[in-house]
Formats: sequence, C-alpha cells, structure tokens
Amino acid sequence: MQRRDFIKASGLGLGALAIPAWGRAIAAEELVSKLDVGLKKRLADTAMTAAKGDGATYCDVRIGRYLRQFVITREDKVQNVVNTESTGVGIRVIANGTWGFAASSDLSADAVAKAARQAVQIAKANSKLTTEPVQLAPTPGVGEVSWATPIVKNAMAVPIKEKVDLLLGVNAAAMKAGANYVNSILFQVNEQKYFASTDGSYIDQDIHRIWAPLQVTAIDKASGKFRTRDGLSAPVGMGFEYLDAKKEHKIALPGGVVGYTDSYDMLEDAVAAAKQAQQKLKARSVKPGKFDLVLDPTHLWLTIHESVGHPTELDRVLGYEANYAGTSFATLDKWKSKNFKYGSDKVTIFADKVQKTSLGAVGYDDEGVKTQRWDLIKDGVLVNYQAIRDQAHILGLEHSQGCCYADSWSSVQFQRMANVSLAAGKDKLSPADMIKDVEDGIYIIGDGSFSIDQQRYNAQFGGQLFYEIKKGKITEMIEDVAYQIRTPEFWNACSAICDESDYRLNGSFFDGKGQPGQVSAVSHGSSTARFNGINVINTARSLG
Repeated sequence: MQRRDFIKASGLGLGALAIPAWGRAIAAEELVSKLDVGLKKRLADTAMTAAKGDGATYCDVRIGRYLRQFVITREDKVQNVVNTESTGVGIRVIANGTWGFAASSDLSADAVAKAARQAVQIAKANSKLTTEPVQLAPTPGVGEVSWATPIVKNAMAVPIKEKVDLLLGVNAAAMKAGANYVNSILFQVNEQKYFASTDGSYIDQDIHRIWAPLQVTAIDKASGKFRTRDGLSAPVGMGFEYLDAKKEHKIALPGGVVGYTDSYDMLEDAVAAAKQAQQKLKARSVKPGKFDLVLDPTHLWLTIHESVGHPTELDRVLGYEANYAGTSFATLDKWKSKNFKYGSDKVTIFADKVQKTSLGAVGYDDEGVKTQRWDLIKDGVLVNYQAIRDQAHILGLEHSQGCCYADSWSSVQFQRMANVSLAAGKDKLSPADMIKDVEDGIYIIGDGSFSIDQQRYNAQFGGQLFYEIKKGKITEMIEDVAYQIRTPEFWNACSAICDESDYRLNGSFFDGKGQPGQVSAVSHGSSTARFNGINVINTARSLG
C-alpha cells in the first residue's frame, strides 16, 4: 500500500473503502490471534530441508502474519472500520552463488516444500546471468529466540467502540474550537514475523505500531480562502498506551505549541489545530530572503529522511537502486576520503534499529541479524552507510548492520532505511533559549510538502506552522513559507542543537522503495536545531 492509497482510504478521499493490498478482511476478534510457534518451526524446517535437497547452499524462511486496522472518521461520522490480515511464507535461497525467491499463501507442508524447490530453480536460472557470486557476511545462528515490542496495551484488543468514541470526541472538540472540517484516524499494525535460516536461527517477533493522524480545516467564508493544520502526533512503535495522555510527556514550545514524546493528547492537539488553522487564515505572507531557521523535530524529521536517510543507503550510493528516491550524491569516494564534511561539527547523525518506541525497532532484521546502532555522520564527517549481508564486503565490514526488511511475506527482503536521527546537542539548550539568539529568523513546526532531486542534493521543504523571529522573540505567525537547500551546505549551516530534554521522534509508515514497490515504517529523531542563512521563498508567489 502506497501513501496515496492510505490517504484515499483514510477519508481524505471519499467513497467505498477497500484495502486489497494488505490482505483479506477479517473480524476484529481475529486481530488478537497468533499462529503456533511449533507449527512455524516445523514449516521452516520443511522448507530448509527441501531447499538444501535441491542444491541450495543457504536458505532463509520468513513466515509472516500481517494485521492492520483502520478506524476512520470525519466530523460526526464514522467513515469506515477496516481489519485486514495477510499470512504466508517467503523463502530465499542461494544456489550456484545466486539468489532465488518464492512465496506461498498456503501453509501446508507440501506447499512450503514446493515453494522452497521453486526458489532453488529460480536461483539456478538466475545464475546463468550472474558474473559475481553472492558474498554473504557471516551471521551466527542464535537458536530459538523471541522479541516483542514492549507494549502496555495491545491496540488490537481495544474495543472499536472505545476507538470510535475517542475519534468522534476529538472531532467534536475541534469543531467547537472553530474547525469547519476535521478528519481523524487510528491506524494500528501488528506484524507477527518468524524467521529461520540454515545458519541456525529460529526467531519469533511480535511487532506493534500505531498512528493517530488528524487534519483540521478552517474556512473564511467571505473570501473562500481555507487553511489546514495536520496533527502533530508521531507514528510510533507502541501500543494503545500512546494515546493515554500524560503531562510528563508534553513539552511547552515557543508560539504556544505543545510537543509530545511518549504519549499523545489527541484531543488537545485537535483543539490547538482548529485555533491555529483560524490563525493561519489571518497570517501575513512571508517576505522571501535569507533567514536563520529554527526547526522543530516535528518538521526536521522529514528533512533528515530525505537529505541523509536516503543518500546513505548503500544500494543507492552504488547505483543499484534508483526507484522512488533516486541514487545519491554521497558517493564512495567521499566516504573513502575520510574528510567529507557532510555537516558542521555540531552534526552527528546515527542509524538505529533498537531505539525504544521507534517504528523501526526490532530485535532482529529480516536476515536474522541482531539489530544495532551506528554512526553515519560523526562531528560533521561522513563515516558510514547502511548495508546488509550481501553488501557488507563492499565497505570492508565483517558483518551486516542489520537493516534488511521486507514489507510482506510475499516480498523479497532487501536493504531498507534504519531509523536515522540527529544526535541531541551536548550543551544545555531549550528551544526558547535558542530563539533568544536569533536576530532575524523563522521557527517551523510540522512537516509539509517537499521536493528533492534524484541525487538528494537540491531540495525544498514546507511545513505546518511558521513564526517570525525578530531580535530573539517570536513576533507573529506567518504563512506561505518554504526553504531551499543544497544538502551539504544546509547541514554545514547547522549552528546549534537543543539538548536531550527536547529530543523527539517522528516518522512515516510509507517509505517507498524498490521495483515492485515496497513500503517500510521508519522513525527519525532530533532535538530542535538552528540553521543559519537559509534561503526562504514565498510559495504563494511561486505558484503565481
């Protein structure tokens, strides 16, 4: 399912809703059931025995049960409730030094063995065109282990009525606060993933994610002008407890905005969105020029994703992958020089598959590699990329970095972006303190539209809320703001980063890559950061 399909399904597009890309419709009660681990192990052994018997030198097996629930509302109506399930097995092998893959939705022993033999036949056919055999970095078998997202309340077990009551209450509060239209959604995911390989691993994982997006629209009926403000929630790797609002998880931000960490007050944010959408109708249009930008984590995550996350994927760097996001300007010669200044010395950006509450947090990736954290940019210098088992030798690594992923049992796993985040500043600094030092700037909150070139070098980013800063103070809300960057120049313009107390995650369920296309869920964390002398344009004038 692509992002445009989610938007259509989520009520921003109207009409009957169907989500065939994510499996068959099921009753809500089935969302809390699981496959027997013993059955999964027997099927995995069946596949590996069949694959080796037909000549495979390596085999891994992924048995997946992928569950989704959408609860979709608009104003005082429930537009839809959708529960989906997709279950099956994907089998990947190496034979004659070449990859082969096959999948089946039939979990009988005969069907699994047949798929394994088919994967071997495909590998042997592919080997006739192969010039260099697969070099697979060693990964020790871990035996029988399990890992689960540390949740307090399984969102799938929460009654639909409770979810509907929450959303309709949020909508009513937004309408009372001045909204003309409001959409609110709960999107819940449970991935039950079993991995086994001829390396000796049998890994059972239970992964949970949740997202509560909303969008509020205010209209000036006299002029017909309208403005929207999207919610400031982050999609997270948590259970329903994320929506149990806690005061200690709120951050008071400049401009009267509230930031959220490990819980989200959806009603509070909806009321604020309604009021701010009304303010946007009256806000002055920005005057283009060079400004110091103060970027909130709800905004900066997308800039990190596009200008650092994608260009440090090794397959893009090598030109093996160009779908959706192009290749990369951050070529191997820059890394080999050991002195390419990707950013200022304030900038350390790390990849991470273990960070608690992040979308990408798992115990093991889809190659059975134990996940980890590693630096991509250290004190401004490009020091590493994101690589998986058959890429590790290119960087001289002895092991994979654990960032292999497939979005379904029926999709072959390949290199996907880890959580990529900007490290917090080392010195004590709050967003309010940072703004005090800005003479002429703009404070940006929330993500908006963007564009970027095919090597991730030239880009433009919008946002949700914009506030003018003059002589260390926020003066007023402004509108029609977007800034233009060249990636290394932008990150070298980073002059300050707030401390750990301001660090927050955000991210996306819909990072697209590959052909056929796949999506993955990925988080990006940061504290508020300042960038000096960035070119700002007026989007209203740009549109004519």
